[in-house]
Amino acid sequence: MKSARNWQRTPISSQKCGGIFDVDSRRTRLAELSARREEPGFWDDHKSSAEVSQEISSLSGVVDAFDDATQSLEDLNGLWEIYQEEAIEEGSAEYQELVEELRGLTRKLDRLEIESLLDGEYDNQPAIVTIQAGAGGVDSADFAEILFRMYSMWARAERLEIDVLDERRAEEAGVQMINFRVSGRHAFGYMKVENGVHRLVRISPFDNAHKRHTSFANVGVIPEIPANLEVEINEDDIRMDVFRSSGAGGQHVNKTNSAVRLTHVPTGIVVSCQNQRSQHQNRDVAMLQLKSKLVALMLELHKERVEDLRGVQADIAWGNQIRNYVLHPYQMIKDLRTGMETSNTQKTLDGDLSEFIWAGLRWMRKQRGDAPG
Repeated sequence: MKSARNWQRTPISSQKCGGIFDVDSRRTRLAELSARREEPGFWDDHKSSAEVSQEISSLSGVVDAFDDATQSLEDLNGLWEIYQEEAIEEGSAEYQELVEELRGLTRKLDRLEIESLLDGEYDNQPAIVTIQAGAGGVDSADFAEILFRMYSMWARAERLEIDVLDERRAEEAGVQMINFRVSGRHAFGYMKVENGVHRLVRISPFDNAHKRHTSFANVGVIPEIPANLEVEINEDDIRMDVFRSSGAGGQHVNKTNSAVRLTHVPTGIVVSCQNQRSQHQNRDVAMLQLKSKLVALMLELHKERVEDLRGVQADIAWGNQIRNYVLHPYQMIKDLRTGMETSNTQKTLDGDLSEFIWAGLRWMRKQRGDAPG
């Protein structure tokens, strides 16, 4: 009963947790915004109402997570009051129940901490993600598709949505590039952790000699800028090309030149979309991507915002990776920024990314210099 005795000496209180996460001020702010949302004419200003609704969503996440953890703590205190009067042996059903309650509380406190970290300007926006195959030939193209599958499975578990905007299939296997949108609560806040070069080491399934191959893929992540944000784009600066869709898209695919590629001539930024049902719809989605990338570029020009928004961009090759996926001669996935690692590689590749993302958010907080002492 060592854990229980330690807990008895150092009790956990909801008041202490509330102080750490400053829930009272968040609760007050949430009440103010909720009242404001009920005022007549609130929805007339689309930009303002969208900003308020986004802040309400973010604040609700922290407050709800805190209330959930507080309830678990009260349940745990109730169990402890019952069990401390009895002789509880390690391994007994009662002991295991207490341990599981403690573990559950720890998970909820972890989630509460993460909620408090997701307070960036764009953290609640959708994320525009581009995975590009790098050095490594067909293995890199296959790796790019493996990463897309991993993010898709993770998003499904987190109740986020993924929409493929554009992709270029590789000749033999995998994708040379895939561009997709992740939407849902804190989509960019979570996905920004994945920005960077990823490295895979394995026995190549495409090598008849069964040799070990190293391949790379880059994951680029930017927030989707709100549609109501005013960004001036001169139409004369945009070149539009149309082409026949090559990916999934229903009965209209490969029948009309509905896919759209937009090039912003002054910056060289190129975006494309082919998953919508009409050229007009594809152009609208592509324009939103272009606007997001232009805003990201403008923010990059201010050095103090670079790492918050996109991180450092690097060549998709050796020495620049943020995470290694080693499948041979041993099994290990390790994040080189945080030190987070696991030998259960298949579980991670099947979308169990939460621990890596949480560790990444804590690391980013430390990089900003606002880690708690």
